[in-house]
Amino acid sequence: MSVHPPLPVKDGVAPSRIYLPRETWPDLLSFLLNKFPHMDPDMIRKRLRKGDMVDAQGKAFMLDSPFTPDAWLWYYREVPVETVVPFDIDILYQDELLIAIDKPHFMASIPGGRHLHQTALVRLRDQLGNPHINPIHRLDRDTAGVLVFCADRNQRGVYQTLFQTRSVHKIYEAVAPWRAGLTFPLSRESLIRRSGQVFVMHEIDGPPNSCTHIDLLAHNDTHGHYRLEPVTGKKHQLRVHMNALGIPICNDEYYPKLKPLRTDETFTDPLQLLARSMQFTDPVTGVERYFESRRQLQMAAQIRD
Repeated sequence: MSVHPPLPVKDGVAPSRIYLPRETWPDLLSFLLNKFPHMDPDMIRKRLRKGDMVDAQGKAFMLDSPFTPDAWLWYYREVPVETVVPFDIDILYQDELLIAIDKPHFMASIPGGRHLHQTALVRLRDQLGNPHINPIHRLDRDTAGVLVFCADRNQRGVYQTLFQTRSVHKIYEAVAPWRAGLTFPLSRESLIRRSGQVFVMHEIDGPPNSCTHIDLLAHNDTHGHYRLEPVTGKKHQLRVHMNALGIPICNDEYYPKLKPLRTDETFTDPLQLLARSMQFTDPVTGVERYFESRRQLQMAAQIRD
């Protein structure tokens, strides 16, 4: 059952919520301090004093509010210091149902972690003045290319079902090392699971849960320009499969080895992975939809030359 937010979308940011479990706590503050041990306690107290957190009816919680189990707390996420992503969002297509954009590298699809206002979702809502825009799928922050949103909140679930039923045909392009011992086209099938490292996936023995068709478009004896067609949609699937073949995608900060988190954002050396196109039959209108990125991978031009 969906829960209707008591707060509106604000500056493109939808309210977040926290479930107050069926537990016993001295007060709400004690629960929040325990739930968010890495957050500055004074910041939590300040937000309660300001009435920034509300219940399901929109009534503000206060610093001395009691803990009410089996309820929801609503609030707006805040990011103290957020680096501005210096790239525009290019709109490929727009109507009353769908919006397709050409997402740049280095821009997260939706809010999360250190990224809030500088995400494709929030920037697009603000740019078009439509708080009801929502993604029907996602791209990694490191990946550029076609990203599609639903402009009608009543139809979002219908479009999301397309991805759950694998009714969307997606093509990616990548630049990675070239290996003379590999024969293309080929298909990579494997069982992908989370590894012991945060955010990193890996292949393990077992029945495959992922499949990618891979072809070589061009090479210069050092790097190859590849066409990737995912049949399934596991997290980091394309990156994991290319790495497993011994040809990790160029500038990948996760594979084959997880690199340290960047402390400063230079917006250089983007991951050489591009969501080139997406095609599906619109479940609402019956029209065949096709969206294609206008972007080019930096290193692909060097291979062609």
